[in-house]
Amino acid sequence: MFHDGKIWIGKSGDEKISIYPKMANRHGMIAGATGTGKTITLKVLAESFSDCGVPVFLADVKGDLAGMCRPGTENESLKKRIDALGLMQEGFAFRAYPTVFWDVYGEKGLPLRTTISEMGPLLLSRIMDLNDTQTDVLTIVFKIADDENLLLIDSKDLRSMLQYVSENAKEYALQYGNMSKQSLGAIIRAVVALEAEGGEYFFGEPALNIGDWLCTDCNGKGNIQVLDCQKLINSPTMYATFMLWMMSELFESLPEAGDRDKPKMVFFFDEAHLLFDSAPKVLLSKIEQVVKLIRSKGVGIYFITQNPKDIPDGVLGQLGNKVQHALHAYTPAELKGAKAAAQSFRENPEFDTFDTLTQLGIGEALVSVLDEAGVPTVVKRCTILPPQSQMGALQDEIRSSEITGNLLYTKYSDVYDRDSAYEFLQRKALAEEESERKAAEEAEAEKARKKEEAAEKKAAEKKEAAKNKEVKRAVNRVASTAAGTVGREMGNELGKKIGGTFGKKLGGNVGASLGRGILNTLFKL
Repeated sequence: MFHDGKIWIGKSGDEKISIYPKMANRHGMIAGATGTGKTITLKVLAESFSDCGVPVFLADVKGDLAGMCRPGTENESLKKRIDALGLMQEGFAFRAYPTVFWDVYGEKGLPLRTTISEMGPLLLSRIMDLNDTQTDVLTIVFKIADDENLLLIDSKDLRSMLQYVSENAKEYALQYGNMSKQSLGAIIRAVVALEAEGGEYFFGEPALNIGDWLCTDCNGKGNIQVLDCQKLINSPTMYATFMLWMMSELFESLPEAGDRDKPKMVFFFDEAHLLFDSAPKVLLSKIEQVVKLIRSKGVGIYFITQNPKDIPDGVLGQLGNKVQHALHAYTPAELKGAKAAAQSFRENPEFDTFDTLTQLGIGEALVSVLDEAGVPTVVKRCTILPPQSQMGALQDEIRSSEITGNLLYTKYSDVYDRDSAYEFLQRKALAEEESERKAAEEAEAEKARKKEEAAEKKAAEKKEAAKNKEVKRAVNRVASTAAGTVGREMGNELGKKIGGTFGKKLGGNVGASLGRGILNTLFKL
């Protein structure tokens, strides 16, 4: 409840335990073993921030936060708690809260999308579990796309870009460094695997505009954005990286806000250990940096986990508001964790923190918040308030009605695919294919032309040779006749001198043969 200008969490005896809104962006934590009441505490805080006019984001891992869009109903257990805490006199009433449902897969909420470029190579490498070399190669591919003004929006853009760079690796090597085909092939396989896990739904447009989350309803209540993570949590790496992306997006897009009377927005990250498990050092540094600096943007981040040890010390030290539900101490490891959790609080001389921590009942918690001066209060044993909205899951029909009836439905429901790297590279490949086809056709035409010219030349030469041969034969015939005639005349003259008709005839024949023989011999030469 939002009471007396404060975020009212619960009661310790007759004392109200509350968070000052201006200290809410100093971040916080809700921890405790399974079944101790962490989800109830989360709902109470989310409702109170909404009443305060602060927009809220919730990661709904189990599907039991969706009921916030409907007023709660009284049962015997709730009535006992309400009466024990005297809430009716404080204005407690069951009510619904302005809720917007989101889902990366678009099944139980508005599709929640971002682009490949906005995610960036570092977070993508985290999702795809790339090694250092492959991460460097992916970073180079992003650089090439940026230098060549190629938009990387969805997964097919990235896959096309990787294939293009692989085919032209030698041309890019001098400017960007060597990129082995093995590394590029491994990244392509990882992209295909990411698409199979839902990346084809997550990456695309319209991408989320964080500004759409920084809104209140007509009554001044902060809108509560509920991300359904029941399916997303099956891919822990993608869930963790998505949450980190949202924090980074907020940090990069929001202006400096300084000290405010209340946060611009508050984020609650359930199953927070998934954000840190197996995260490389560079990502842990990024998370710690964002948590430290995003406070100045007016954003509060609250981690929900089973044990504080799940959160790195560098992040844990930034969490000023702590709600610690019961922890088990059945094993040496659990005992060590419970002692560490107890020691993280400012000690209260009225009770032993460790003993109390292991003896808390359901709905009870150890609470320490920041006072008006920003100093942690001594730890108090507190009974958490009940939520005012519906507890548990929401019927599918009601959820569908809430989704389609929201003003953001028309903006985010339909995906659109604008001209980007995939389309450009497809056109380029088709243009190159067409150019190669035309070049091949021209080469084939040139080859046929040369073959035809050679055939025509050979035919002309053959025809010329035949013509020359015929001329030669004609000349030979003429020359032979002429030589015979000349020889006959010479033989006649010779025969006259020899005398008689016989001599004349003999001289003519001998002369003709002799003349033809001489002439034929000359032509052959």
